[in-house]
Amino acid sequence: MKMNYFVFGTNNMQKATKFYDAIFEGSEVKKMHDEGRMTLWGSEDFMFALAEPFDENDATVGNGTMVGISLGSVSEVERLHKKALELGGSDEGEPRVRSGKHSAYVRDLDGNKICFFE
Repeated sequence: MKMNYFVFGTNNMQKATKFYDAIFEGSEVKKMHDEGRMTLWGSEDFMFALAEPFDENDATVGNGTMVGISLGSVSEVERLHKKALELGGSDEGEPRVRSGKHSAYVRDLDGNKICFFE
């Protein structure tokens, strides 16, 4: 079994899409779908989406919810942590070794937590 996709809710699709366009820029992850209430990026074995909630209530952040993105190198962890902060994200843990892996934590513009790890 493997993870198929992950979806974060957003309250501002335009700003959130710009944030993730910049995060995925230069990687193998490309925008696959961008229509109205959902935007989807993907590669051969990775899919990530933003969605405005179907029930039309505000998107909220899950307490304890986080997505981890494997980047393959320390330099990519450091680059994307810095990039996320430049784009208006917030720091949740500077790049450093944790449990034997180099990782960093940020929150996106909606407050969703992301772990970048090597």
